[in-house]
Amino acid sequence: MAKSEKAIRADEDRKIAAAARLKGVASHGSGFMSFVREQGVVGLAVGLAIGTAAGASVKVIVDEFISPIVALLTRGVDLNSLKWVILEKTADQPEVAIGWGAILSSVITLLATAFVIYQLVHIAKLDRIDKKKD
Repeated sequence: MAKSEKAIRADEDRKIAAAARLKGVASHGSGFMSFVREQGVVGLAVGLAIGTAAGASVKVIVDEFISPIVALLTRGVDLNSLKWVILEKTADQPEVAIGWGAILSSVITLLATAFVIYQLVHIAKLDRIDKKKD
């Protein structure tokens, strides 16, 4: 039994629609891959992974090397506990204070992180990779 003309047209329409959908998916996929290549997303991901590892290493350096030196210079005072009390704690109100020691500790960690990353880049000569030769 032969298909009717209407059924044949319906089949052709479905095939055309399926091909159009497939082409749309393919163009989205190729557009995404183009974005990944052109915008350096892979390099960004690698940099993020390396930065995370470097951050963990710097934390150990700060905690085990720099913090003891700072503690020695401050006669054992924990920087994170240093604060300026604005309002004392009362029965119905908590203490209001500025934790300047924690801020200073954070700045020390930031500077140590920047210094270690700078040294790693300088030692590995990564700062000369993209420079044009004259």
